[in-house]
Amino acid sequence: MRLKPGRPDLAGYAHRFTVPAAAPGAALSLTWLGVSTLLIDDGSSALLTDGYFSRPGLARVQFGKVAPAPARVDGCLARAGIRDLAAVVAVHTHIDHVLDSALVAERTGAVLVGGSSAANVGRGHGLAEDRLVVAVPDSPITLGAYDLTLIESRHCPPDRFPGSITAPVTPPVRVSAYRCGEAWSVVVAHRPSGRRLLIVGSAGFVPGALDGQTADVVYLGVGQLGLQPRQYLVDYWSETVRAVGANTVVLTHWDDFFRPLSKPLRALPYAGDDLNVTMRVLDELAEADGVALHLPTVWRREDPWG
Repeated sequence: MRLKPGRPDLAGYAHRFTVPAAAPGAALSLTWLGVSTLLIDDGSSALLTDGYFSRPGLARVQFGKVAPAPARVDGCLARAGIRDLAAVVAVHTHIDHVLDSALVAERTGAVLVGGSSAANVGRGHGLAEDRLVVAVPDSPITLGAYDLTLIESRHCPPDRFPGSITAPVTPPVRVSAYRCGEAWSVVVAHRPSGRRLLIVGSAGFVPGALDGQTADVVYLGVGQLGLQPRQYLVDYWSETVRAVGANTVVLTHWDDFFRPLSKPLRALPYAGDDLNVTMRVLDELAEADGVALHLPTVWRREDPWG
């Protein structure tokens, strides 16, 4: 933890909230819902990553026990227009990703996709085994109109709760019960349109893991990235954006996830990250590579291919 007080001012990045709004009838739209929660929807088939909506406050997370807040989850699903999902995909199993994943899967009829740790979160919630999909790394899974490939990744250092979840997690529990588990990068191929998307939920990587993959657009998690040495940021960009040949990057996981989505978003405090450093370095890399760099607007249906 750093001693620097305060947090970056998002007003300084107003010119970055520039992902085009999705037109009616767009072939594919994405709606960012905080942290690494993304709704991917073509109007007839939809997926959701993580589905983290409860967002308990910092004091509860540090000193108490955590559990999904059904009223918050239901309110967010309604606001985003989410009813039926083919899948909820857990990019890893820390609280800010997976706390609500099983509840969202239950509410929407989805299967819960992830590693064995995500499956144990689902079991603790009471999801039946036929609603749990344990991914095989690098093996495509067909879900609705999409082919998903989960590729081994890592959590950005430091990982405060490393290790796997080896038994069902039944909340309320201490936050430490939500260990990182398997971390994934997710390649999404939308069969009807041919569009390809890479989602990196945490700012970590396995060197060479994405070699041979392609994607036009990357939704790139940047949580804790601003605390890393510059070379780490360069390597992360190379192992994700450059590896798949993307021309558009949308940055996620920069928001303060202890603050409910009913309030205006704000950046993580300097104690846990530094978005200013991240933006400065990634802006240089994007400009050098001719890549469009954006921040998403929460709740808005957007078309990064637009």
